[in-house]
Amino acid sequence: MHTPANSAPAAGAEASIARPRWYSHGLNRLIFYRIAAISASAAPRSIRLLVARAIGRAIGLRLTKERAHVRSNLARVLPEAPPAVLNAAVGETFANFAAYFVDLLTLNRRDPAALFRYVSGVEGDEHLEAVFAAHRGAILLTAHLGNWELGGRLLARRGGRITHVVLSAEEDADLERYLRVNSPQFRFVTRRQATSTIGLLAALRRDELVAMQGDRAAGGRGDIPVPFFGAPAAFPIGPFLLARVSGAPVVPAFCTMVPAGRYRIMVEPPIWVKPGEERTGLTKMVEVLERTIRAYPTQWFNFFDVRGIPRAAS
Repeated sequence: MHTPANSAPAAGAEASIARPRWYSHGLNRLIFYRIAAISASAAPRSIRLLVARAIGRAIGLRLTKERAHVRSNLARVLPEAPPAVLNAAVGETFANFAAYFVDLLTLNRRDPAALFRYVSGVEGDEHLEAVFAAHRGAILLTAHLGNWELGGRLLARRGGRITHVVLSAEEDADLERYLRVNSPQFRFVTRRQATSTIGLLAALRRDELVAMQGDRAAGGRGDIPVPFFGAPAAFPIGPFLLARVSGAPVVPAFCTMVPAGRYRIMVEPPIWVKPGEERTGLTKMVEVLERTIRAYPTQWFNFFDVRGIPRAAS
């Protein structure tokens, strides 16, 4: 299991701050992904999800450090939960992550036109329509919650616009090429250089979409402390700076699994960012994220302490 590593440290004061290195594992190599994809494709989706969930639970029992972090995070989300309920939620989180991982290797890679059969519905479609009608582009901001990549592909198809998906670099370059295959409507942007922002700004001004995740701080000056489940936690302000400069709205969007293995896409009202209101926009987004995590606590995939992110000195 893996979530992307953040970009390399910047020069100057931030260079002395150790940037967070998101959860990674020795199995996060192309050869193992290929084996998993071939094995998963050999069975119907209903069977491979059952098997994946069982394997995820078993692996979660062995990853004691990651399990402790997940439990600590869930304890903040579910403060009234007794120990037995909390432990069950931890196991369910690992099971859900394994199910999403299997869909990442199989379902997500299909033609987006064929993916809507796996969607039970879209909540907040009117918000998307309003944003498209404004012709200002949009920043689709999501989190490591549910099947975020599938949601991006579906929304890209829905809007009929080119979508630029912003991701951190993979440690294995071959794996990055395997997972991130561009298409006419879906392009990946790897955050290796600050100049990538220029391309994103140009895309928004062409009325295209930019999709990114906004729930993980980078450990630098671009991180802002915001109340999160009762205490401050750092979140990146970058998406809201981009929104202010481009004039495009930030649109919170999530894709979660519902019964029978289908997905539900949820689109929140757009956040328009005026000069000087970047922090206000970020606070609104974190409130939406908090509400969504409360609704789907075992589909929030952070295998580290979300409050233990160092910040660069002001």
